[in-house]
Amino acid sequence: MWFTTRELAPGVHVTLEPAVDPMFRAAMVTVLGRDCDLQWDFGCGVRPLRPVLPLSGKPVIGVASHAHVDHVGGFHDFADRRGHALEAAGFAGLPGVETFADEFRTWPDVVPGGAPAGWTLRPAPLTSTLAEGDRIDLGDRSFTVLHLPGHSPGGIGLLDDRLGLFLTGDAIYDDEIMDDLQGASIPDYLITMDRLRHIDCQLAIGGHGPAMDRARMVAIAEDYLRRRG
Repeated sequence: MWFTTRELAPGVHVTLEPAVDPMFRAAMVTVLGRDCDLQWDFGCGVRPLRPVLPLSGKPVIGVASHAHVDHVGGFHDFADRRGHALEAAGFAGLPGVETFADEFRTWPDVVPGGAPAGWTLRPAPLTSTLAEGDRIDLGDRSFTVLHLPGHSPGGIGLLDDRLGLFLTGDAIYDDEIMDDLQGASIPDYLITMDRLRHIDCQLAIGGHGPAMDRARMVAIAEDYLRRRG
């Protein structure tokens, strides 16, 4: 199968695309709620995503951590699409925000046989924008939006501080931190990493690599600050 899904915590599932090159293999997180579900990030869009997700059948709030191709490929298939305003153009398929769709299309062996003929990153204009401090309420759990630039200008994370779940996107992850991409900013990343080491959580799910506990997340942030600060 193209997708694999596993449950990391009660009602929290991570879906991956194992055949995709690790550079573009991003985590997609489904959080089941009492009143609605949260879908966080959407893969590369090579195969239809929504039918394979462990959604409950309730309304779905779709939130993209940022507008890079490996996180928004299936975003268009959700009616409720939220992300940071700084990357609204990228979500909509307009110039001005780098999505790296062309790099995905031409990357050697990005998927077995290369990107499929006719593949394109489908536009997914935001239906509402998110900013620092906004809340996303699922009924029995609630997330606070954190603006965490560095990897991209409008990168965000979602923190459920009551249950200790932190969805970090590409603000931090347990793999090589990509800070030399077009649109990335090391000065912003330094501010974000300093902030991240003070966030309290039990489980942090990054955009790439394995999930982290707080100690591991703090160690990655502090290592980055030593190397780049």
